[in-house]
Amino acid sequence: MKKPNILIIYVDDLGYGDLSCYGAKAVRTPHIDELANNGLLFTDAHSSASTCTPSRYSLLTGSYAFRNNAAILPGDAPLIIDPETVTIADMLKKAGYATGVIGKWHLGLGNGEPNWNIEIKPGPKEIGFDYSFLIPATADRVPTVFVENQRVVNLEKENPIEVSYDHKIGTLPTGLEHPEQLKMKADTQHSGTIINGISRIGFMSGGSSAHWKDEEFATVLSQKAKAFITKHKDKPFFMYYSLPSIHVPRSPNAKFVGATEMGPRGDDIVQMDWMVGEIMKNLRELGIDKNTLVIFSSDNGPVLDDGYADNAVELIGEHQPSGIYRGGKYSAYEGGTRMPTITYWPDVIKPGRSDALFNQVDLFASLATLTGQQVDNKNAPDSKDMSQVLIGNSSDGRKSMLQESFTMSIRSGTWKYIEPLSKEVPDWLANKTIETGLSSAPQLYNLKEDREEMNDLSAKYPEKVKELAKELNRIKGM
Repeated sequence: MKKPNILIIYVDDLGYGDLSCYGAKAVRTPHIDELANNGLLFTDAHSSASTCTPSRYSLLTGSYAFRNNAAILPGDAPLIIDPETVTIADMLKKAGYATGVIGKWHLGLGNGEPNWNIEIKPGPKEIGFDYSFLIPATADRVPTVFVENQRVVNLEKENPIEVSYDHKIGTLPTGLEHPEQLKMKADTQHSGTIINGISRIGFMSGGSSAHWKDEEFATVLSQKAKAFITKHKDKPFFMYYSLPSIHVPRSPNAKFVGATEMGPRGDDIVQMDWMVGEIMKNLRELGIDKNTLVIFSSDNGPVLDDGYADNAVELIGEHQPSGIYRGGKYSAYEGGTRMPTITYWPDVIKPGRSDALFNQVDLFASLATLTGQQVDNKNAPDSKDMSQVLIGNSSDGRKSMLQESFTMSIRSGTWKYIEPLSKEVPDWLANKTIETGLSSAPQLYNLKEDREEMNDLSAKYPEKVKELAKELNRIKGM
């Protein structure tokens, strides 16, 4: 079999119930629906964690994030993946693939406190990516600039960038000082330097020629992604396409404003769907869609109010971002990690649905198998070969898996155990309206009978609690 092109489309903060192919009524996602109608739609596929950096770390390394203490990073954090670690990009590069990453990064850059005015390394290049065009962290964090192949785009030497997460620097206004300049109000955490009418986490000065406009994310990233695909259309390529939508601040392009009645969050979902459509159109026009494996998913569950007053809560209506599941981003409940997940590969993947238990940490070993690569014992320690599940030839998914949030959980068949919280809840998390699933007592649920995790069975089945706690500790101790 000819090696397929591999395209991972990784969305940010998209919930299980946020797509029309997963039951959403208040928003239509025709391009993603087309993938689902002609591919495999998963009902029990998961990110490895309910927050972004850990999920991204696990996807690229095949290792649970807790093994490297991976947590949500500030915008000036060092690269969290050791360049000696073999990543999916390294593995596929060895298999003859051109490799690229476009979009949100949030895995750190440099060795700590990077100088944004020179080459920034280590970064994607040192962990297997031939090409990169990045939003360095998240759109709500400074620096608000694109980084292409380890250098800030459009930076002028006479106006250098400086970044601080400790104190205000420079003369640019902040959200706390000048709320009248804001397009949308923000909480204190997100009230640092104002760029493009939006205040961010952290402070920066300089680099005015390099500042992005949030409303241009869709077009800029689409152009870069299509250019990479077109350049490498005649040889196998791997592209990790990491969309910033629908993470805050939600500021979609004008042509999507008003696309739904849910305000910026709903409109951003429509914009994200358009971005998927643009890439699929590009593959078809180049005549390479039938030899491209597309994997669509999200990094963690949904969140409505995450620091900006964009009316996401007020305009939600009957829409259920997590579908029937409890919780969302940051949560130990299923809504935190159960992700809308679709695989598409014409003539290989037959249209259908899969109830197999699948985890994004398994992409490493699965793609290795599909491309004829071997994974030795020291690499991707938590990744299991689910290649046949991924392409729909098997429904025999994982028997068990770990789920990371601000505590640890384990899925074993239809059983789910959430271990007691062993640390204090951060102040910023305590202020969220999400059901975190955090408790000082163990929790046990049978998802076959109780998908919404409303009936804690820990007191009724103490032996099952002990069994799963032991299995969880075994995985953590590996």
